Amino acid sequence: MKAILVALTRCCQLQHNHLKLLFTWVVQQEWKGKGHMDKSVPQQSDHAALQQPPPGSFGDVIERNAKILREMHQSTEARRSTQDRVADTITRFTGSMVFVYLHLAIIGGWVIVNLGWLGIKPFDPYPFGLLTMAGSLEAIFLSTFVLISQNRMTEAASKRAELDLQVNMLTEHELTQLVRLTNALAQHLGLENPSPARLQEAMEDVNPEQVAEMMERGSESAE
Repeated sequence: MKAILVALTRCCQLQHNHLKLLFTWVVQQEWKGKGHMDKSVPQQSDHAALQQPPPGSFGDVIERNAKILREMHQSTEARRSTQDRVADTITRFTGSMVFVYLHLAIIGGWVIVNLGWLGIKPFDPYPFGLLTMAGSLEAIFLSTFVLISQNRMTEAASKRAELDLQVNMLTEHELTQLVRLTNALAQHLGLENPSPARLQEAMEDVNPEQVAEMMERGSESAE
């Protein structure tokens, strides 16, 4: 999990560098149009050391993300214990139509034999007490296996939710940096801001604790 967060942070830093180069290029083009290029603005040659290959297409990004998710899934599967593997296998089998057909065949044959339709001496005559007991025991064990698998799924979902939260917080931080860069560019070009208060609020990082408190107060007032 930490390795994935570090990789996402590096990716956001790379996008941040691209944004700075893009704003520098916009400033250069704007000043060229005005006919007074300032020496304080670095030329393209001055950024030769900072030049990086253009970002990949959306298809490349999707493929990279899919690869990361596959690696996460494979890593999680590899860390499963033997008990978890057995429980998942049983749960997967009991949730298939093969399991249904198998039970129909067993129960149907059991009933037919014990009703004496095949001329075989019944070993569990009506009302099939042995069949009822076997079905109850099977239900107890199957429900236990299902609960084990659900606990694993709940744990995996909790980790994914935590990862989503971390990614969203990184995205919010990058958007805040983007607003600050845009404001600096606007001030450099002499553009007026019609809503300074809202802009100042947008340039501040969101405090997750305050958001959580507001959501909690909102849920309490709704109750």
